[in-house]
Amino acid sequence: MTSAILSAINVLTKPLCESFARDAQTSHQEALSAVLRANRASLLEQLQSDSSFQQVRRLREEVMAAADWFSSDTEDATWGFVQECLLLFLTLARHLSDELELFKQTPAPRTNKPGTPEMAPPLPPDVLSVSQQKVLGAALQFVVSLGLCPYLAPGVGVPLTRRSAFGAVVENLVCGRATPAVRRRLLTTTNVLLRLAELSSLATMVFTRHLGDVMAALCQLGYQPRRAERSGTEEEKLSAEECHSCKEALKSLLGKVYQPIVIKELLILQGGPKQSGAAGRSGGPGSRAALGSAPAWLRRLCGQLLSERLMQPNGVQAVVRAILGGGTGDESDWRKCEGVARILVTCPQQSASADSYYREVCPQILDLLHFNDKLTAQQFQRVATRAVLSMVQEKPGFAQQYLLTPLLAPLLRCTTDSYDDRSQAAVEEWELTRCIEDVYKVWVVGNSPSASLFEALEQVLPVIFTLFCFTKQNVSHLRAPCQEILLWYLSHTETLAAMSALRQLSGLQEQKNKVAADLHFTPGSDGGARFCSKESCSDEDDALYEKLSGEQWRLECLMQLLAELKDSDLPGDFFLDLLQELTSWAAAEDEEKDDEKEFDLSAMTLLEVEQKLLGGAARQGQRLALLQAVAVMVESLHHSVLLRKTTQVVDFMVSLLQRACVGLDQATGPSLVNPVESQTLSMGMGLVATLLSGPQLSAEDYSSMSRLLPPLETLSQMHSEVIIQELASSLRAVIATHGAYRPEDLTAAAQSTRNRAFRKKQNMQTEANDSQTTPHSSPPDSNPPSNTHIRHPASSKGSAAGTGSKSTSDPCPPTKAFSDWLLEACDPDVPTRAFALRVLTQMTQNRNEEAVQAQEKVLMLFLENLEHEDSFVYLSAIQGLAVLADSYPERILERLLKDFQHGPSLPTSNKEHSLETRLKVGEVLMRASRAMGELAPHLGRPLVAVFLQGTRDPDQSVRASSLSNLGELCQRLDYALGPLAQELSSCLTALIKTEKEAEVRRAAVHVITLLLRGLSDRTTQVLSDVLLDLYRALKWVVRSDPDDVTVLHAQLTLEELDDIMRRFIFPEQKLEKKIVVLP
Repeated sequence: MTSAILSAINVLTKPLCESFARDAQTSHQEALSAVLRANRASLLEQLQSDSSFQQVRRLREEVMAAADWFSSDTEDATWGFVQECLLLFLTLARHLSDELELFKQTPAPRTNKPGTPEMAPPLPPDVLSVSQQKVLGAALQFVVSLGLCPYLAPGVGVPLTRRSAFGAVVENLVCGRATPAVRRRLLTTTNVLLRLAELSSLATMVFTRHLGDVMAALCQLGYQPRRAERSGTEEEKLSAEECHSCKEALKSLLGKVYQPIVIKELLILQGGPKQSGAAGRSGGPGSRAALGSAPAWLRRLCGQLLSERLMQPNGVQAVVRAILGGGTGDESDWRKCEGVARILVTCPQQSASADSYYREVCPQILDLLHFNDKLTAQQFQRVATRAVLSMVQEKPGFAQQYLLTPLLAPLLRCTTDSYDDRSQAAVEEWELTRCIEDVYKVWVVGNSPSASLFEALEQVLPVIFTLFCFTKQNVSHLRAPCQEILLWYLSHTETLAAMSALRQLSGLQEQKNKVAADLHFTPGSDGGARFCSKESCSDEDDALYEKLSGEQWRLECLMQLLAELKDSDLPGDFFLDLLQELTSWAAAEDEEKDDEKEFDLSAMTLLEVEQKLLGGAARQGQRLALLQAVAVMVESLHHSVLLRKTTQVVDFMVSLLQRACVGLDQATGPSLVNPVESQTLSMGMGLVATLLSGPQLSAEDYSSMSRLLPPLETLSQMHSEVIIQELASSLRAVIATHGAYRPEDLTAAAQSTRNRAFRKKQNMQTEANDSQTTPHSSPPDSNPPSNTHIRHPASSKGSAAGTGSKSTSDPCPPTKAFSDWLLEACDPDVPTRAFALRVLTQMTQNRNEEAVQAQEKVLMLFLENLEHEDSFVYLSAIQGLAVLADSYPERILERLLKDFQHGPSLPTSNKEHSLETRLKVGEVLMRASRAMGELAPHLGRPLVAVFLQGTRDPDQSVRASSLSNLGELCQRLDYALGPLAQELSSCLTALIKTEKEAEVRRAAVHVITLLLRGLSDRTTQVLSDVLLDLYRALKWVVRSDPDDVTVLHAQLTLEELDDIMRRFIFPEQKLEKKIVVLP
């Protein structure tokens, strides 16, 4: 019967025949009216004559009898057509309701054949086919166009003329004549559509295309003011019950439909701003209901309904989805996001109070930050970020209470010391991750600095920094957002606030919100972090070490943050602030010393004494922290980061000169001046001289340098050294005259001052060393004055020689006698001795006659310095011995091999450091092996024997050194390895399988690697007898060795062997021609 009803509906909505159209079409309105009459007459005729419509006719008559609105004798063709459609709609709805009720009461049939089509559940009777839905959709369009939209008041809904050309024809057809009972007809059509929508399958068809029209009709029927009905008859007016039912129907409809669609339709109904009268009249009669001219009562109603949608659960999300829809992220979407944010921030007039509105809306705004879908999340985050920032600017009180505090709650909990359950985490990983990401989105991505945002972020800045320090020790996805948040704060806040934050984070100032002492961050399971309780450390030493190492690590992390601020003056300002504080503390030390002299214990109580001592200890702790911060800054940050501008350099010099002036009145002679401070002062004044020697200095530069005048004047009058007084006076004159007076040798004088201070420092260090220890290698008849006389130029050259390896191969040509260099090599000053050793090495390498004649003395000198504790000295001795071994291999190698086997043979050797000396000799032998070149097969046989014996030494370091030297030598022996192959294989295989020390096993595997690399394609010829044994030993290491590094070395060696065998089995094909001369 459903098909029969839809067939009857199809009769009503079938298109006009062409022949009939040519006869009847004098105008569009008349043609449409004729078609409606013809189709209605055809339907009535078929209902009476066609037997297939018998049940439809009977059910239609029942529905018609119950419909008090139906009028059979109407003269309006369009309304008569609409009535027939409405009757058939009610007939279809009644039939489908009865069938659906019967379907629910009938049990599902059972089948014993699984996997057959009968196993699928039967379809409910209200499911329509595609063709049936098409017929019903066309009928719905006719009903809405002819029976609903024409009866809407001007400005209510979207007029038909703005939808299509057919809509204009329909509007002219219906509105061109006087229509009585407009509101009754609108109520009838709306009620029938709502009755049809009670069935879920039909409701989808009604509301997907005609939801806005139904909502417009319900708004007009339920909320249009009564004064608009005064022109109508009593029959046309609606009763209070009918208006109330329309209001309830609208309320129910808004609650059932998907909220974004409802909000979108309400926004369309609300329309835009009012149009001017001229604009409204210019549109002509066809534009009586423009989209932007909704009546005032409808705008107020839509505003109220939109506010209700917004304040209900998930209302904010529905509003955002309705307005943004499927955005693409372009500029228009940005403007839409701004508009939505403005809507959310503005409290509607219909709200009971602003507090209740923001209390409902703000949590939903924060929820917009937590979506996972990329496109949706991007749009929602834009809206949420703009809404938060706008609310912070316009409503700071509500923003702090309902947005910022809940957003930062997980981080704020990290600063609380009291927790009821210590076994549980104070902040879970997902909470901390979400909080950090939200802070990053609002503060960094939003990038709208304000006082409220800075104040809120300051409360949790210590926690974020502690978390950043923790992530730097681990692999965590929170490291980057934490770093960006900290950098954003430091680069956007005021300089004073940033400096205060840096002092707190570096431990120089008490933090406002400390991280809970008995809680700490631990790694999370998803790459984040958890904040939970930590076990207390019972050992005081371990606790102290943990505290100190933590403070050091925090300083290093802070310096890494400052290093990222490359285009900011903050690192330099902070550095200068620390230097200024250091200067003030240096001046305060004298006052504290005076107070200590007047310190009378007998006149003080125990409590006062304790407070006095604790205060002094606290001040000392602050000074140590300050010195540590300055040291880490100087060590970690480049000078281009610390001092970016000329003004900062001048500030640095002001601080340096002021610190130099402190205590000058107590220093009465040169002996009382600290050499380090004197050298620093000289270097600083040289820096000022360099600045003043610049090509172009502006008036602003000289103005900033004017602050140097008072300390320079003090130095020129009170400093103990005359040359510093003269340089300070010259600098002061240049600055005061803005460069009009400029000595020619200003920069040279500064350079000489630095050199003199440096030499003075070295002299004092040498005297201190002489007073403590007397080196055993110094000749007993050496003359101290002569040593001092030759030390000054040698020291400067030695420092130059130690700057790189270039000075080793090409140092300055010697300008002294050979005997003087021998004395220099015994000097207690480290740079002097090292430079002398390098000069002797060069003379030996160049076959200097005196060096050749005194090679025994040079050898003894190198061997003695080999035992020196300073690396600068013994590395120079190692290089000298390697050059000697290269020049005189037979005799020198024999002596070195003896010392390597049995320890140092010098009478002055320290037997306690015999092992270290043997290892240094091993380094000499390795360098000598590398330098042998093609002579390795001739000179290397004795070395191989000694190295093989060294693999049985009791000390593991000697065994590893012997194997390392053996590998370096064997890769250069080529075919000379043939007679030694069995012995080498047996030694290496035994060490690999029996050695307990992993370091020695690694060295043994490394020897095989070097063998294969040295022999390369000759491996199969030289090691043919032992190659299988070596391969099996390597495979044994891979399978059985417990040391991962040894296994890795073996795998690399096997790869090397694999490449060699592949080249042997599959040699490279070469395209070459051979010319053979036949006899």
